[in-house]
Amino acid sequence: MNKSSFFFLCSFLLSSSAAFAQKAPAPYGAVPNKNQLAWQDMEYYMFIHFGPNTFTDKEWGHGDEDPKVFNPTKLDARQWARTAKAAGMKAIIITAKHHDGFCLFPSKYSTHTVRESAWKNGKGDVLKELSEACKEYGLKFGVYLSPWDRNHPKYGTPEYNDIFAKTLNEVHTQYGPVFEQWFDGAKGEKEKNQEYDFKLFNSIVRKHNPQAAIFSDIGPDARWMGNERGVAGTTNWSTLNTDGFGVGAAAPAATVLNTGNENGKYWIPAEVDVSIRPGWFYSPKTDDKVKTLKELVSIYETSIGRNGNLLLNVPVNREGLIHPNDSTRLMEFRRNIDASYKTNLAKGKKVTASNTRKGAQFTASNLTDGNPATYWATEDQLKTASITIDLGKATELNRVVLQEYIALGQRVKSFSVAYLTPDNTYKTIDLETTIGHKRILSFPTVKTSKIRIDILESNACPVLSEIAVYKAPDL
Repeated sequence: MNKSSFFFLCSFLLSSSAAFAQKAPAPYGAVPNKNQLAWQDMEYYMFIHFGPNTFTDKEWGHGDEDPKVFNPTKLDARQWARTAKAAGMKAIIITAKHHDGFCLFPSKYSTHTVRESAWKNGKGDVLKELSEACKEYGLKFGVYLSPWDRNHPKYGTPEYNDIFAKTLNEVHTQYGPVFEQWFDGAKGEKEKNQEYDFKLFNSIVRKHNPQAAIFSDIGPDARWMGNERGVAGTTNWSTLNTDGFGVGAAAPAATVLNTGNENGKYWIPAEVDVSIRPGWFYSPKTDDKVKTLKELVSIYETSIGRNGNLLLNVPVNREGLIHPNDSTRLMEFRRNIDASYKTNLAKGKKVTASNTRKGAQFTASNLTDGNPATYWATEDQLKTASITIDLGKATELNRVVLQEYIALGQRVKSFSVAYLTPDNTYKTIDLETTIGHKRILSFPTVKTSKIRIDILESNACPVLSEIAVYKAPDL
């Protein structure tokens, strides 16, 4: 064969294979934008409740507290950031203004701020110190601002929404990039009524930090998941119908927020907020009531392990420091998570699938390559499939982690996981519903050479990015 014939044949073969390859699956339903994808990849970050309530032993202050009560004599935001970093967290969100109206920064639009406190003779700025500490330790910085204000004289009047918008503007222009804006829709019962203008509030965030995820009961970027126990629904769709609903009392039922809406109109994934202590603010009465390691591991599996992000509250004490009991438990938790998910026993192992979409980019080996940017998919008309991972030898395991390629939408409605027994039959480990960004299955240790995942029902052709297998230490 001469050289020109050889090149002609190669070109023909390449063009023929391309002709037989399929295009990537079309997106299904509502899909995340690039900022939501980046947000979901963060998975785990710190909440800090801090303010006059820390010193008065209240959860909801009345706004009539003397601002001079706020005097954390050893405040060290670098200690907070250092602790969060060591705990494996990616960011910190702080209560810049809680319901009592007290601002942790010297706002021009309030007289109930750190400027009026005894701390640093009124010259301090908690947000400035924390935002700088987050930059130093490579963490993202987020803020909670409650629209409810039990101190401000204009609350309950038409002027208040504009005042709150200006307060938001201060925060979003003075403290560097904000990765998440956390909104609470709470209002007092039998107190002044204020109709919050969230359209205006959201526009301030979008203007100055367009990359920020805006959180509230109904998003628009991330939603509350209906409880403060750290437990997302066993079924958890990242899509939600919010037309006709509002923030706070006007939100969908907690049961709906906990599970999302299958085929919901908007992509609004769940954030799971829970405190490491019984309350949100520090109290010396709870120093011996920090959640146990076993409780935190369970929360990890019912939050991140159920298609959510985990926002774990670690309240700062009256000195302005994270208490040793809290930081010690956080380090224990970090060591356990690292030990549990350090070694993916399926990585690089042989994978076979009952069907694979034509095209090298959709191969089943993508499921065990350790790269969430690659994925396996079936042909469009198929909505069920079976995937088998050959571990090569009898292997002990007690965790299976699955991830959908959510850039193309959330699809899987139900699936099962089984393992090969010594008598060469498969025994079901678990039968579950949704997967989403990440699904962690925890079960008693089994020993097997093969794991099988059956996609039993899907709203469109299944598209999975990763399947991982682990042996976590027993607690």
